[in-house]
Amino acid sequence: MTSLLVPRRFNGPPRSGNGGWVSGALAARLPGEGVGRPVTVTLRQPPPLEVPMPVSPTANGAMLSHDGGVVAEAAYAEHEPTPVAPLPVGRAAEAEAAYRGHRVHPFPSCFVCGTSRRVGDGLRIFAGPVEGEPEGRVAATWTPYASDVPTTWAALDCPGGWSSDLEGRPSVLGRITVEVRQLPRTSERYVVVGEQRRIDGRKTLTAATLFGPGAEVVATAEHVWIAVDPESFR
Repeated sequence: MTSLLVPRRFNGPPRSGNGGWVSGALAARLPGEGVGRPVTVTLRQPPPLEVPMPVSPTANGAMLSHDGGVVAEAAYAEHEPTPVAPLPVGRAAEAEAAYRGHRVHPFPSCFVCGTSRRVGDGLRIFAGPVEGEPEGRVAATWTPYASDVPTTWAALDCPGGWSSDLEGRPSVLGRITVEVRQLPRTSERYVVVGEQRRIDGRKTLTAATLFGPGAEVVATAEHVWIAVDPESFR
């Protein structure tokens, strides 16, 4: 048995870990270290910050727990996530100006998409609606300052969420399936594209793909988001 601690800077809501980062950190504990084979992580409760949490093996993956309860479960995925269609870097950069989080943000200190995070501290991936594209499609550019599995998963997290109506329907990540084909290189400019696929009750199903400089798929994700009252996470 090992343990996983989520440093405070990797928060999503103020008092819990960013779902993508935590899921990637758990996936990295599996054989293969989270690269080359798709992994599904299901989040059962908000991951606490700055607390060592036991990681134990399961029949098909690993389990993260805290105070006797399951925080997250990782397992090798039953399917490969389907990538979204790519966009040119210029159009993705233009979309950042329309990022809805600049206007209203349920969690402005989020490690991935928070507007209050400094350059070099948060990822500052501001995925906005793409002009001329169907509703529910967003994009941003991203130049990584770290190349690892948790950061790559995190980069694929919030762009999926912002493809839905996070202003009128605040949601948190419930499940994420990611295939990392290769880790991104630092100082390269990437494009992240997210899209909403459907809504089912409190659940919103989305996807996001990270594209390299040649429009190659670097990593891709599918998500299930759960609508919540953001006040309960503050």
